[in-house]
Amino acid sequence: MRKIDEILSFNQEFVENKQYEKYLTTKFPNKKLVIVTCMDTRLTELLPRAMNLRNGDAKIIKNAGAIITAPFGNIMRSILVALYELDAHEVLIIGHQDCGMTGIDPQQVVGHMINRGVPTQAIHTLQNSGINLNRWLQGFDNVRESVENSVDIVRNHPLLPPGTPVHGLIIHPETGRLEIVVDGYAYLEQQKA
Repeated sequence: MRKIDEILSFNQEFVENKQYEKYLTTKFPNKKLVIVTCMDTRLTELLPRAMNLRNGDAKIIKNAGAIITAPFGNIMRSILVALYELDAHEVLIIGHQDCGMTGIDPQQVVGHMINRGVPTQAIHTLQNSGINLNRWLQGFDNVRESVENSVDIVRNHPLLPPGTPVHGLIIHPETGRLEIVVDGYAYLEQQKA
């Protein structure tokens, strides 16, 4: 059976049995948080449980590596929408140890694209159009520095509501232990001084 068929079959039973009722909430985050974290499968259930988050508590944005590279890209837009339109008040950037984006080789990724059927000409066209695939596919060497860099991009964004705490954390993908890298409250206090 195809995976999508399995999903749809389960979904039909889920809806018919009204299993959705225990997840009902509003679009506004109860804990006023917007979280940017990694799409790593180990964090799907671990991260919310390690943070005592339930359905409806936070806006969670996931991407490869919890990396924010573009101040006017999709991730930052989502953060700003959560802050201005969905009643979030704090931002958390949460990377994790043993991340797949650590030391990723952009050239190797492009090689995998070609091996999976992307025409070499498509790669050349993108590169000749000014798209820097190496930059676009770049990971990081150090998760702490990556979290700090992402926090800096958010915290220094010209459209961030003044006084918004932007925190940086690292979660252990097996134990769920959180380590604070950037305390958004402490930073705001330093700015006042």
